[in-house]
Amino acid sequence: MRTLKILILFTLYYQAKAQTFDIKSNYVKREVYIPMRDGTKLFTAIYSPKDSSIKYPIILNRTPYSIAPYGGDQFPERLRPSDHFAKDGYIFVLQDVRGRLMSEGEFVNMTPQHIDKNAKQSVDESTDTYDCIEWLMKNIKNNNGKVGQWGISYPGFYTSAGMINAHPALKASSPQAPICDWFTGDDFHHNGAFYLPHFFGFMYGFGQARTAPGTGSWKGFNFPTTDGYKFYLEMGGLKHVNDHYKHSVAFWDQMIQHETYDTFWQVRNLRPHLKNIKPAVLVVGGWFDAENLYGALQTYKTIEQQSPKTTNTIVMGPWVHGGWNRGTGEFLGDISFKQKTSAYYRDSIEFPFFSYYLKGKGTSKMPEAIMFETGTNVWRKYDQWPPANTTQKIFYLNEKESLSYTEGAASYDEFISDPHKPVPYMVNCEVGMTREYMVADQRFAARRPDVMVYQTEPVDKDVTYAGPVSVNLKVSTSSTDADWIVKVIDVYPDNPFTDSANGKMVSVSAYQMLIRGEVMRGKFRNSFEKPEAFVPGKVTEVNFVINDINHTIKKGHRLMIQIQSTWFPLVDRNPQQFMNVFDAEEKDFVKATHRIHRGSTITFMELKN
Repeated sequence: MRTLKILILFTLYYQAKAQTFDIKSNYVKREVYIPMRDGTKLFTAIYSPKDSSIKYPIILNRTPYSIAPYGGDQFPERLRPSDHFAKDGYIFVLQDVRGRLMSEGEFVNMTPQHIDKNAKQSVDESTDTYDCIEWLMKNIKNNNGKVGQWGISYPGFYTSAGMINAHPALKASSPQAPICDWFTGDDFHHNGAFYLPHFFGFMYGFGQARTAPGTGSWKGFNFPTTDGYKFYLEMGGLKHVNDHYKHSVAFWDQMIQHETYDTFWQVRNLRPHLKNIKPAVLVVGGWFDAENLYGALQTYKTIEQQSPKTTNTIVMGPWVHGGWNRGTGEFLGDISFKQKTSAYYRDSIEFPFFSYYLKGKGTSKMPEAIMFETGTNVWRKYDQWPPANTTQKIFYLNEKESLSYTEGAASYDEFISDPHKPVPYMVNCEVGMTREYMVADQRFAARRPDVMVYQTEPVDKDVTYAGPVSVNLKVSTSSTDADWIVKVIDVYPDNPFTDSANGKMVSVSAYQMLIRGEVMRGKFRNSFEKPEAFVPGKVTEVNFVINDINHTIKKGHRLMIQIQSTWFPLVDRNPQQFMNVFDAEEKDFVKATHRIHRGSTITFMELKN
């Protein structure tokens, strides 16, 4: 019996191996240095089909993260974006961007765009992409004259930059979870508030200076504990980051000199340059992307506004950062989506997009917006995003924890915020930014006295909200600054109910599923460039927009809003005094009493039935 089992396992193993497309058997590889207009040479790997009798389109990926494996005789197991491309026949070009890994030059985080493209020394990621494609057109004999570019996260930024003043051969671009603005909403800052564990762990390795070109990878930080809440609280204020970095991360030392949205950040905002885009665009993002949800939505919306003639499609699924490119996309944490959403995207959206624009196969008739609707777990297709058939629904934050369509009598809700005992963002205490927090049960927070809770009665029919959520708070504080964190939550019925996620049965009875959460650093409420102190005791408006949702509150569920002033260590602690947060000592962090006054509202875009 044991022998039979072993034989079966070996058979299954070799069947799986046989089904895997062998890159080395079907492609040839060469490594080259491609010169840019200023003489800098960028290291590039080119994988071409062995059958050179026909012409192929080029699929380009430019990255700061490595194009390993290095060496002309070394081949990856797969060539991305997905297995469909290698099997169908494409020329794959992977490039280390300027100043990273094997490429020459100086690396600059989120390279600012230059205006004068004709000056020989005026280079940026747009010109580097142009020069790369120009070289490829002249030096790869069996290319068909068409190039597609794609990339996730930082490579998504390079993809966005590549379609600005694009080379004529660039026919299709897919920025996926692209960074577009590191101060207002992507990665490290949200509305001026600093996302501590994400930056700390990532930049400790990524931000180390390169002494010379090479193929090595960076090392992560060796945390002395698995308890991130404890580690960051004991570290103290942000000025103590260098107790660990030891000034080895130049970007951190630069960043802390720019606490406001000054020129340093403004020139790294790619949105103003997304004009007159010529390639067809497929923007991709995840509803539960903890890093660049903002970038995906903003990139799509900006192209719609500034380049209205561009073929511009957006796809949003129930994915974590890059989740569409790997795995099945069937669940996140305790929440199941009931289908293989990632495979659907790769098979039915991404591959057909590039096939049409690079090979002329299929059709160009792709919907404007392909959006997964959470709650009901179905794909929706729209002619525009946000959908045209929505109406504003204004909810008031009222007494007795109620969320209703009418304003209550003049009053307020009050809580004490203590930065020495901040509200955790997750029950568990990992040192990184736990991606599951994006859908995590919020009951642990609702039970704290420093978290204000407002909820509707159980809804009597399914209600779908599609689009951004507007926050209009009337607040006061006993101090001069405060963070205002608003969480949108789907409250499940309190009955014996289980669901299957991650191959296990989980209880979702009375589950408080986070749909979206966002923070506004209060001093930036009117301007990111010119912060303003609160006047103690004075009622003040704090207005901001929460990233889009596409979610259905099902019959019997409730819509809940939670408001708090700490969300630790996801968001760094605000001293709750008007000051430069990078200068704050532990003594500067003070308790404060905050009030949410009647007339405060949250506005949703409700989809008409």
